[in-house]
Amino acid sequence: MRPVLGFAGMTHLGLVSGISAAEKGFRVICFDPDLQRIAPLLKGVLPVSEPSLDELMAKNRASLSFTSNAADLQACDVVYVAPDVPTDDFGGSDLGPINNLLGRVLEASRDDTVIVVLSQVPPGFTRTKQREGRILYYQVETLIFGRAVERALQPERYIVGCADPRRPLPEPYRVFLAAHGCPVLPMRYESAELAKISINMCLVASVSVANTLAELCEHIGADWSEIVPALKLDRRIGPYSYLAPGLGIAGGNLERDLATVCSYADRYGTDAGVVRAWIANSHHRRDWVLGVLYRELLSKVDDPLIAVLGLAYKQDTNSVKNSPSIALLGHLKPFRVRVYDPVVPASVVPHPLIHDAMSELETCEGADVLVLMTPWSQFSGVDPREIAKSMHGKLVLDPYAVLKAAACRDAGLDYRTLGVSSFPGGC
Repeated sequence: MRPVLGFAGMTHLGLVSGISAAEKGFRVICFDPDLQRIAPLLKGVLPVSEPSLDELMAKNRASLSFTSNAADLQACDVVYVAPDVPTDDFGGSDLGPINNLLGRVLEASRDDTVIVVLSQVPPGFTRTKQREGRILYYQVETLIFGRAVERALQPERYIVGCADPRRPLPEPYRVFLAAHGCPVLPMRYESAELAKISINMCLVASVSVANTLAELCEHIGADWSEIVPALKLDRRIGPYSYLAPGLGIAGGNLERDLATVCSYADRYGTDAGVVRAWIANSHHRRDWVLGVLYRELLSKVDDPLIAVLGLAYKQDTNSVKNSPSIALLGHLKPFRVRVYDPVVPASVVPHPLIHDAMSELETCEGADVLVLMTPWSQFSGVDPREIAKSMHGKLVLDPYAVLKAAACRDAGLDYRTLGVSSFPGGC
């Protein structure tokens, strides 16, 4: 008989993980002490946006229970403690909510229930939460906003932090992990907690390389998109490298890990100079759109109308945590702005002159500039000729290269993107 699973914390991580576990054929009890989180879930309404998540919830509704009663966790053989850990503007984690939730789960569940901390926590956290006679593990989560369901259903591997990694995993926990058919890597708690940070450090390093050299391309006449295939064919770098330039690091999770490493470096006297350089590079690159706007439009045109496509911090999610678009709009409060995002309403932006459009082309109507701030795939289907007809001006800023550069220029648009010089021959 398959074990019954529990997921505590009905924010993005817990919801995606719980619904995906039901898709793997397990009975799942989804718990949150906040009835306001549970009530819409009982009606089938999800507070997060992820591809396929609504469909999976509807498909597996019979296997899913949503509750705010902690006593219901008595039925669970394994309980994942999986609330999103909030971060501040400096990447610092607020561990208060997960501490409280973990305490509730330990009190409410059976003594033989396996408790797994799934939320990201700093090294040393899980060991301090051990209780006599209880079974506690830490598991590294590697979900990605916009690809969370895919990552939950098809993990590359499981990294499991243990009090003693030499001992076999408890049977209910082992059965659930085995259902995903991937390697399981047991290690001590602190190694697993640091493994999550290590993964993100490698991602940040790749992003920083891409941003640094893409910016250089813009000045010397090189094209970063021509260089990327050569790097991905190098086995030391690989085909899945994060080499797309962007507007700095966003979303909160990577920033948290950078802040954690800097904090530990300060505490123990280790060197984190390269990490601080990544942070500085991220802050520098985030200003690309604002710099071009001021140079090419705001310093030349009175009362411009700015069209912005995208508010989410990345495509296929409704998260706006550290969104480059929201940050940009914070600098544009004196100017008229029209915005459109498929899932995020303009009401999330504290801007006195903002208008929420209903489509991409409505956003462009009469605009002096079009800025694509989130690379939603549906934006790529908009015909540049229609954009040109709708706009008053010709400037298009597309940092993520959502539109086809050649088609935009054929339509008479002044098209700018990261990593490509806006003039032949560069310097």
